[in-house]
Amino acid sequence: MKTVRPLAIVAALLLASCASSGSSSSSGSDNGATWWNPLTYSWSSLAPWHWFGSSLHVTEQGVGKVNGSTAMNEGAIRDGLNGNYQVRKGMRGEDGGVVTFFQAVSDNQVNVEVTGAATVSQIEVMDSAIATADGKKIGTPFSDIYSKAFGVCQKGSGRDREGVECKAPGSQHISYLFSGEWHGPDSLLPADETLKKWTISKIIWRK
Repeated sequence: MKTVRPLAIVAALLLASCASSGSSSSSGSDNGATWWNPLTYSWSSLAPWHWFGSSLHVTEQGVGKVNGSTAMNEGAIRDGLNGNYQVRKGMRGEDGGVVTFFQAVSDNQVNVEVTGAATVSQIEVMDSAIATADGKKIGTPFSDIYSKAFGVCQKGSGRDREGVECKAPGSQHISYLFSGEWHGPDSLLPADETLKKWTISKIIWRK
């Protein structure tokens, strides 16, 4: 109520000002003055849900409105992420080929990376503000989801080779990359007791 009351007072004053100006409309029309009419203003743009970007979630269908049918272009990806980020395009060499990607950036941090050819094939989420439908997000501990790695986890590959990737329970498209401290051989999975202390560093959606 404390927030709404000042806005109501301001609106009332503006309406009163408009009404008083209307009573002297003849003088206004003589000097060419124009009056701002608050009734014609789009007050909905002041609503709290317009102050910040809409929240995004990772689901079986994708991230926000970005999914397997989204075109690999800057505008489609930016709109699919509700305009929450600046989007930039890049290319890199990977596995003997060239990969095209788009990065969604905020405050100089890469929050989402999208790869694909004509359409999106993979989305990587690094933003802790983006959660799955059941609330899993960056920083969620391994022990909150799994009791053991056997049958659901494998060593990460490529840029994620130092992590452990696990399929999200009941999902065909979502997996979690866990990161943490370990001093064992790169080719082996850490023990379950070690993994319990690891946390999600990336949520991956694949087409």
